[in-house]
Amino acid sequence: MTRRPPWITPRGVLALSGWAALAATLLPAGSVLRVASTAAFLLVCPGLAMVLRARPTPAPLTAWPGRTTAAVLVVALSTSAALLVAVPLFLGGAFTVARALAVLAALTTALVLLPRRYRTVPEQLRRPSGPPATEAAPPGPSPGAGRRTVRRQAGGLSVALLLLLSTACAGALSSSGRSLTADPEPSGTPGAAGTPVRTDEPVAPGPWHQVFRDDFDGTTLNAADWVTCYDWVLGGGCTNAGNGEEEWYQSGQVEVSDGVLTLNAQRGKQHGSDGRTYPWASGMVSTGRDSYGGTPRHTFTYGYFAAAINAPAEPAGFFPAFWLIPAATRGTPPELDIAEFPNTNQYVDMNLHWRTPDGNDAHVGRRFGPADFASGYHVYALDWERDSVTWYVDGVERFKVTDPSQVPNVAMELVINLAVGYLQSPPPTVDTAQLHVQWVGVWQH
Repeated sequence: MTRRPPWITPRGVLALSGWAALAATLLPAGSVLRVASTAAFLLVCPGLAMVLRARPTPAPLTAWPGRTTAAVLVVALSTSAALLVAVPLFLGGAFTVARALAVLAALTTALVLLPRRYRTVPEQLRRPSGPPATEAAPPGPSPGAGRRTVRRQAGGLSVALLLLLSTACAGALSSSGRSLTADPEPSGTPGAAGTPVRTDEPVAPGPWHQVFRDDFDGTTLNAADWVTCYDWVLGGGCTNAGNGEEEWYQSGQVEVSDGVLTLNAQRGKQHGSDGRTYPWASGMVSTGRDSYGGTPRHTFTYGYFAAAINAPAEPAGFFPAFWLIPAATRGTPPELDIAEFPNTNQYVDMNLHWRTPDGNDAHVGRRFGPADFASGYHVYALDWERDSVTWYVDGVERFKVTDPSQVPNVAMELVINLAVGYLQSPPPTVDTAQLHVQWVGVWQH
């Protein structure tokens, strides 16, 4: 009986390796054991499980020709598996390190422990046990047998990849609590194209009293309620460098007239006070500060937030958003995205971000559409309670989070902005874009 070399990992250890890496995430951030165990699992174990699953015989890897090639294949498959898990979780709005590790651990365990039948070990993979025989060697395997071996190897890898994809997608769906497909727009909803909607009372259960309102009836922005930059004002403008955006926000890009707030994006070189040059100027408003050490205009903890918004006619390259950002930390998470339109005017995204116990940024969300959000005003609203958050589009509930551990409990500032260049730049034929807001209101119990 051939003795297994001591460096070959037993099946049981390989099957448990992912769960050990998952348990290591409970260690303090930066722990050597946490980093080492997670990195070792991600780089080796899923790929090794796939290779072992796909091999045609139970021969040890040391008997395989080209051990260096096999090692490279293991690392490549492990890296691909990690990406194929991370991307659906991220796009599904549910990515955390722990969730990705859990999906990969389940995949590795299944590949290792699910039973399979092996063929007899081919002569070329056996170790010689004595001097070569003097009689004539038996005929080698037929070409047909070789083709069957290749087909079985390819089939094994295909099964592993299909299992990986289905596991990753299932993890994204179950973790985010939503389908990756958008909710369809029902017929007969309020806010039909071209029809302004003025909802003066929340549709969520009350009682309520109004604590903030702007109908933009004047000719200039009300400086007592709004500023035109983020709290990290750099002097003469600002941007959101964390998103790699292409705009430099300027107060001159904010206009109030005829009962409408308009945020204008305009192509043109802008020299930011951060020393960088930006290809676009754009507008934003916030109830925050006009200097880093200043006092916010308005902050809100819980309440019902609503606005009537007309999305830009040209969506590509633009990222309008109506959202809430923490006042104390001047950054996220947590974050409540009431309505976002990243490179689209046919769908609206609704998201909640929070910080997990291990320090990661986690979020859940839902996309609603398709609908022509650029042809008229629609009312986007959010009911932020102590133990839940509910999103509404034109008075109809579209998404709800009921896990109290995910619900923010800090004072927030209200922001409306028209970002440029998030994920993609506007086409060269487009030089302007506008986001129109008819009114904004906040109610509290």
